[in-house]
Amino acid sequence: MSRTRSRRSGARAAVALLSAALALTVFPAPTAVAAEASPPPAGGRAVSSLQVPPGVTAGVAVYDRQSGTFTEQLNATTQFRSASVVKLLIALDFLWNRGPAYDIPSADRARLDAMLRSSDDDAASYYWANNGAGAIVDRMVTRLALTGTARPPATYEGYWGYTALTAADTVRIYRYLLEQAPAAVRDHVLGNLHASTRCGTDGFDQRFGIAGAFEQPWAAKQGWSGFSSGGCTPQPPHPPTVAPAGPAGGTAVDLTRPVLHSTGTVGTGDRTIVAVYTSHPVGTTYGKAYTDLGRLTRSLNVPGAVQPAGSWFGTWGENVRVRPGPDTSQPPITVLPAGVEALVTCQKQGESVSVPPYLNDWWAYLPQYGGYVTNIYLQSPGNQLPGVGVC
Repeated sequence: MSRTRSRRSGARAAVALLSAALALTVFPAPTAVAAEASPPPAGGRAVSSLQVPPGVTAGVAVYDRQSGTFTEQLNATTQFRSASVVKLLIALDFLWNRGPAYDIPSADRARLDAMLRSSDDDAASYYWANNGAGAIVDRMVTRLALTGTARPPATYEGYWGYTALTAADTVRIYRYLLEQAPAAVRDHVLGNLHASTRCGTDGFDQRFGIAGAFEQPWAAKQGWSGFSSGGCTPQPPHPPTVAPAGPAGGTAVDLTRPVLHSTGTVGTGDRTIVAVYTSHPVGTTYGKAYTDLGRLTRSLNVPGAVQPAGSWFGTWGENVRVRPGPDTSQPPITVLPAGVEALVTCQKQGESVSVPPYLNDWWAYLPQYGGYVTNIYLQSPGNQLPGVGVC
């Protein structure tokens, strides 16, 4: 007879072999924070309650281009280490003086596309080394009149991910792209961000924040630093994508806590610019930060955005595979970041899966991954998920 997930707490003590895997991630209730906002258009809201999870430091700016107002601002001028968001500036610097034709050599086009779509670190390092390192940031600060952006500390000049950025300056960068940049530059950069891939070239799942909170159309440039494993492919933990560092004396930017950022545009015609920067307590897993950033982003007032239908469920275990159908007969589509919260729209019975002492033949459909996971790995009191219909 199959044992349902409702008996997990009692069985855990008796099954030492599964004790580590069944240490479920607990997500505390987010904290409501009053956020400043520009006066909204008629019928809009002037103040929102951002859902900032405990322990998370957030910097947020949401700008509605249709009304010309901010609908959200929280710590918008606080500096965060940029991680891969600085790749926007690296790309713009490369393109800056290539007009009027803006012809891009094929090798550079391949690098830029990979850097913007899939957050390729090697491409960013190539341009950082060849185009002046911190001078790239200095030039773009002057060109775009950025007020909170700064090159990496002198002791970390080689680390482009240690550039300081703010949510407010990120809005300025996107406004330049959308409202002032030559059409060729706008189309190249935003075209790549609209084609953002699920997995970065380093094997991290980058469909968090904007990409998970809203239905398309959206464009996203994400950033992550300080995590050791990020889903997409089954693999053992590897070193953080940017070299670890201790506090750098004299800098206002924290270089120790893991960071996860989501920036881009949402809605038809790139209506709303969204910039969400987050830093997390040391030791936070990628799945936990991914979930916290998702909850924060879904709490925002984003004009023109549509949130996807379905219910969110926590997951447990590592290397949880998403399959094309409700069985294990086909290779997995992808692998979930450990402990991430996933959107479910329906469930169906399929192959019976055994993770002793548990047995379950129900599978959940995850629309944002385009596949199924066995319900064994979803946090639920029974074999079937409550409140979720049958596919």
